[in-house]
Amino acid sequence: MRATQAFFAATGGPEVIQWHEVDLPAPGPNEVLIRHEAVGLNFIDTYLRTGLYPSQLPGGLGFEAAGVVEAVGEGVTHLRPGDRAASFGGKPGAYATARIARAGDLHALPAGIDSATAAAVFLKGATVEALAERVAPVAPGGWALVPAAAGGVGLLLVQWLTARGVRVIGTVGSADKIALASEAGAETVLLSGDADLVAQVREATGGAGVRVAYDGVGAATWQSSLDSIGRRGMLVSFGNASGPVTGVALRDLATRGSLYVTRPGVYDYYADPEEARAGAARLWDMVASGRLKVSVGQSYPLLSAAEAHRDLEARRTTGSTLLLP
Repeated sequence: MRATQAFFAATGGPEVIQWHEVDLPAPGPNEVLIRHEAVGLNFIDTYLRTGLYPSQLPGGLGFEAAGVVEAVGEGVTHLRPGDRAASFGGKPGAYATARIARAGDLHALPAGIDSATAAAVFLKGATVEALAERVAPVAPGGWALVPAAAGGVGLLLVQWLTARGVRVIGTVGSADKIALASEAGAETVLLSGDADLVAQVREATGGAGVRVAYDGVGAATWQSSLDSIGRRGMLVSFGNASGPVTGVALRDLATRGSLYVTRPGVYDYYADPEEARAGAARLWDMVASGRLKVSVGQSYPLLSAAEAHRDLEARRTTGSTLLLP
C-alpha cells in the first residue's frame, strides 16, 4: 500500500514538518497495517517536534489515530482485516494516511464509536481517565481546579470530574472560552490572567482551597495552581503547554499545608495490558453513555499539520483537533 507520512529531520518550529511517499510492506509478526481515517493532534506532538521530549531523528509525528485494519501479521489475534481500531501510544508516526503499527498499540473500537470520535478522544480521554480515576480521584462534593478548562483535555476532564460529582473550578485564557467550560460542567470559570485568581479560588471554596489541581499548562500556571490547593491537597502536573516546570522547592509544599505533587505520564497507567483494557473500556462507556461529549473544535487536512501546530501552540484551538487524510 502506498502511504503519505510526515517526518522531521531536525527539531524546531512547525516548518520542520516534512512529507514523503512510502510503499508499505506486508505487516510482520505482531504487526498491523492500518489505513487511517482520522488523526488526533496533541501537545505531545509539539514536544517531540521542538525537542522538549528527545526523539530519534529523523522521526515520525503523532500517536493518536483511528481507521480500518487492512492486514495483520503472524501472531495477531485481537484484530482482523476490516476491523476498526485506534491507537494513542507506541512509536510516533500517526501523521500518515496508513502505517505499519505494533499490534499491541492498537485497540479494537466498539460499535458506535466512529474513527473521528476515537481519534479526537483516545489519548486525551485515556489521560483524563487515568487522572480522574487513578492518579488523584476526588471524592464527590470535593473541589478540583482545572487550568485550560476549554482545551482538548480540559473540556473532557471537566466533564469526567463533574460526572463523578466533583465541583470544578476551571480557568480559561480568554472571555470567549468561558461558556465552553461552563457548558462542560465547571461550576466556576475564571480568567487565567486575573491577578486575583487565587483569591477567587479561595472565595469559591469557602477559603479551603481545592483538593486537587490538574494542571496541564505547566510553567505559566504552576504557582497559581500551587497556591489554590488546600491543606494536604495535590497538584497533578501532567503537561507542559506553556513550558516545563523547573526549580521546584520542596519546602513550598510544606509551607502551603503539606501538599503533594506528582508528574504522571499516561503511558505508565496504560502499560499493563489488563489496566489498558479496563481504562479504555471506562472511556468508551463514558462516551457511549453521553457523560463524556467529544468536542471537535476544528479539523485540518493532514498535509496542513504545520498550520494546526501553530494554532495549537498559540492557544487558538478549542476542544479536540483532527487531521483528516
